[in-house]
Amino acid sequence: MPKSPRESIVTGEVPPPPAKRVRSRMARSSTLGFMSGLITFLTLILLGLGAAVYMGRSEFEEPGPLKETKVVAIPQRVGLSEISDILAKNGVITYDLVFTWGVRLSGLADRLKPGEYEFKAGISMREVADLIADGKVVQHSLTFPEGWTSEQIVARLLENTMLTGKIAAVPEEGSLMPDTYKFERGRTRESLIAQMKATQERRLAEIWGKRVDGLPLATPRDMVVLASIVEKETSRADERSRVAAVFINRLRKGMRLETDPTILYGLYGGKAWLEGRTITKADLAAPNAYNTYKNAGLPPGPIGNPGRAALEAVANPSRTNELFFVADGTGGHAFAETIEEHNRNVQRWRLIEAARRGGAAGSEGEPVAQGLGGLPAPAGTRPAGTTAPAAKPPVGGAPAARPAGTPPAAGGAVAPRPVTPAAGTAATPRPVGPTPGTAARPAGSSGTPATAGAPATVRPPAAATTAAPPPPPPPPPPQ
Repeated sequence: MPKSPRESIVTGEVPPPPAKRVRSRMARSSTLGFMSGLITFLTLILLGLGAAVYMGRSEFEEPGPLKETKVVAIPQRVGLSEISDILAKNGVITYDLVFTWGVRLSGLADRLKPGEYEFKAGISMREVADLIADGKVVQHSLTFPEGWTSEQIVARLLENTMLTGKIAAVPEEGSLMPDTYKFERGRTRESLIAQMKATQERRLAEIWGKRVDGLPLATPRDMVVLASIVEKETSRADERSRVAAVFINRLRKGMRLETDPTILYGLYGGKAWLEGRTITKADLAAPNAYNTYKNAGLPPGPIGNPGRAALEAVANPSRTNELFFVADGTGGHAFAETIEEHNRNVQRWRLIEAARRGGAAGSEGEPVAQGLGGLPAPAGTRPAGTTAPAAKPPVGGAPAARPAGTPPAAGGAVAPRPVTPAAGTAATPRPVGPTPGTAARPAGSSGTPATAGAPATVRPPAAATTAAPPPPPPPPPPQ
């Protein structure tokens, strides 16, 4: 019988708990030692990596070893390792491995671009990486002066060794905009020509759209043609619009332009401005579509590539009635509305030239021959045995009459002289072209026609030439 309620519930003896396995002290000690060593090893590795990263980052961002600015070219199709090696060999960086990992960790490895880069003294590796990733290559410049022909521009492009590629053909005259252009090493020449053409088209459309009303120019090309002439007639900024006005006024009146640069271009084309040249009377008489002494209106095309300033001068010329201009001795010109005023300007220029020569040209006082630059032409430009040829008529100046009884200029050159209107008549400001092969003189004057083929002086682009003074009277016979 149960002795208590508890005993009635318990059915039997409760088994004891299982016995614990007892590990040896040696086993426990080995496990703890291994874990402690592993943790220590990993800690040392992490500390070493952290120190390396810290030192590498400092090296990557601190100033580099470069002592002075240096330009280094990164070739096409090279990888990060090759770029690091090139930079290290050129002294831009110290450790190529640090640069390589720094670029990778910065996420710039796939953005590095080839090209020519300028690295400044002390530049850091990070700055080097950013510079190459941004593609900030060195920009070179090439200047093409206003008025150059397309042939001259092509020659300058071909002689530049930083450009690449060939040029298929010389561009059309007047289709390029002279200016200073920036480019990177390795750029193709054709691409730079395309940029010059695009610049010309854009500026031409802009200037043509702002032109004044009533110009005797039918198309933008006409504006380019006249601007190319203005470009060769003056290099002074304060005279461009005034010189343009003279030509515009002459076109409106149906007068011939009578300008030497057009003849030279018709004779020599794109090589017309490569050296000083002279114009002979035979040149004036020879068939030449660009001869504005014989042909009315504009020549058939531009004689160079005018710059923006010359185009703007033609599109908005000065409001004057001037029809003539001649050099004034200061590098500029004296302008005139009438032939009488023009003749007085020519006389003043003649005196200035005589004073400069100090009688070196001979007792006749005729002007020495001039080259395209306005300086005395080199020796050998006149036929042997002849005196210095006189200058050709200034722009717009008629071949003036010679004083009665005086012979033609020595050598048969075209010798401009002040115009003397016939008795009882008024002088009119219109050009009168010389008869090919002869020297103009008034009716009844003595002298034989000049011989064709003798050289006439080329007027410089920035100054019209002058008239030759008559020879002094012979000395009185001895008493």
